[in-house]
Amino acid sequence: MSTNDIAGDDRKMTSVFERYLTLWVFLCIIVGIALGKIAPGFARYLDGMAIHVKGAPVVSIPIAICLFFMMYPIMVKIDFGSVIRAGKSGRPVFLTLFVNWCIKPFTMYGIALFFLGTLFYQFIGPDATDLVKMPFGLDLPVGAKHGAGTVVMADGVKMMEIPLWRSYLAGCILLGIAPCTAMVLVWGYLARGNDGLTLIMVAINSLTMLVLYGVLGGFLLGMGRLPVPWQALLLSILIYVALPLLAGYLSRRWIISAKGETWFKEKFLHVLTPITIIALLLTLVLLFSFKGEVIISNPLTILWIAIPLFIQTVFIFTLGYGLAGKLKLSYEDAAPSAMIGASNHFEVAIATATMLFGLSSGAALATVVGVLIEVPVMLILVKICTNTQHWFKGS
Repeated sequence: MSTNDIAGDDRKMTSVFERYLTLWVFLCIIVGIALGKIAPGFARYLDGMAIHVKGAPVVSIPIAICLFFMMYPIMVKIDFGSVIRAGKSGRPVFLTLFVNWCIKPFTMYGIALFFLGTLFYQFIGPDATDLVKMPFGLDLPVGAKHGAGTVVMADGVKMMEIPLWRSYLAGCILLGIAPCTAMVLVWGYLARGNDGLTLIMVAINSLTMLVLYGVLGGFLLGMGRLPVPWQALLLSILIYVALPLLAGYLSRRWIISAKGETWFKEKFLHVLTPITIIALLLTLVLLFSFKGEVIISNPLTILWIAIPLFIQTVFIFTLGYGLAGKLKLSYEDAAPSAMIGASNHFEVAIATATMLFGLSSGAALATVVGVLIEVPVMLILVKICTNTQHWFKGS
């Protein structure tokens, strides 16, 4: 289908959850903060429902359940057989992989480090600290130094006390190494892009994350003098990516075999549509119930985090869209190639930040800010795409 064929195709978000996601996130902030005030022990109780190793909480069971239901509806949509056919779209696939894994993680680190560690350092607070989990498998005595952190005892559990801005940096890093595999399906659709290519890239990114997410995450966290919980990173990938990936693959095969592809697409997927967003919003309520005091005492906190995330999103989109033009891609391939790099897999980033650093950490808050700005910024970029179709061949 050419761009001329779809020029009059007025594509819109059909789901009320997707269309008003920014509003829902704001409501979650209000509900979460109110919950933290009314029942301050509730979120702590839920976060305490965890799988413990050597007395330390490693996997938050409520967050793990929420993330599975965030991820499964996405993974079950993917026809992994299409990955084999990806060679027919060699240039857009190569472009997306190059931007996502060779450029984006490092620019996110550099931009966040400059803004949070230099430009906004005084605003965040030179003496402001954050308590994060001890790296899984590490047993240091109280008072010991590890990177930029110090081991302290909090509520009978050993924790790491690190500068608050570095905790925010950790959240930005986890966003930067998580290329989108969920909402990008919406952004590509709205931009009138090649939906088939978008699905192929979702499948490839999901598989690539199994290998590169932990490697890049550990490397960049180490560069930021943050705790590098290699074992927890591996566990996070297995729980939050591999498990829903495998469940989606197996259940898709079984359901199509038993009920047929038409029933699968028209009935089963229709029921699943709102589940991802509902699970995400429940997770956000938990996170903000812990971070309410920080936000109330310093309401500009979200702004300090949002600015580098916004700049990173626009930069990566501009780079991907510009390179797509240089490679002479069609508009239908250029739009999703740029979108998938610009948007983030905030579901995995939130869960990983929670597992590695804790539900109440600044890292978890930073990943939530990624959700907050995702919808309005990506809708602006969608509009830019649809208004610049004529820049590409065949337009």
